[in-house]
Amino acid sequence: MQNGNPIIKTVRAGLEREPRINLHRWPIHLEVSDDCVLIMEGDVESVAAKKMAREIAGTVPEVRGVVDRLQVAPAEPKGDGEILDALETLLLEVRDLKNCTLRVMKKGQPLTLQEISDDDASGDILVGVKAGVVTLGGWVISLSHKRLAGVLAWWAPGCRDVVNELEVLPPEQDGDDEVSDALSLVLEMDPLIPHPGQIRIQTHHYVVTLQGLVNTQAERDRAEQDAWYLFGVNKVSNQIAVG
Repeated sequence: MQNGNPIIKTVRAGLEREPRINLHRWPIHLEVSDDCVLIMEGDVESVAAKKMAREIAGTVPEVRGVVDRLQVAPAEPKGDGEILDALETLLLEVRDLKNCTLRVMKKGQPLTLQEISDDDASGDILVGVKAGVVTLGGWVISLSHKRLAGVLAWWAPGCRDVVNELEVLPPEQDGDDEVSDALSLVLEMDPLIPHPGQIRIQTHHYVVTLQGLVNTQAERDRAEQDAWYLFGVNKVSNQIAVG
């Protein structure tokens, strides 16, 4: 038992202070390796809780690394096949991926959904689902494409986690503007946000601030959720008003 470990005590205290992380309802198992790497396992309520837990752990000076095995408990559990079918539909419907080859792993074999063979192809994406975890492999032409594919994976009902291993070719310099541009794209294509132009986005050091006015609390929550879904986003400040 490591409950008496001072690193675990410090991390657990930080987790208990974060209102998005309810350790009583969603307990997180913490373990520290001999080289002071913290391993986090368990289910959490949201992607926000997952990212905040990792962020809190990473700020503890004694922690030399974090292994994040936290997964988001889906509102309605789905089988891997159902998750993959839903994600197939999302990927094929998105305009910005129309010029990407799309393949999925089924029964251990890659199945091509859409093939682009010309020199102007925007990517070659391979999708797999195992135990509710979506893995994205292959390459895309931009960081926006990588982030978009990751959000679509999170949108698939039943998804518990996303491992986004897409390579950007040629490599791009990442930054706050890239995050803001990707989020603008995501909000525009989200059917649950009817007026994305009413939402203003600012990003500073990968912390996203949302401002503006929406009609319902559901829209406000959804916009924040989309921001948390983005690869690389560390924190979201939701200042959107409802009216």
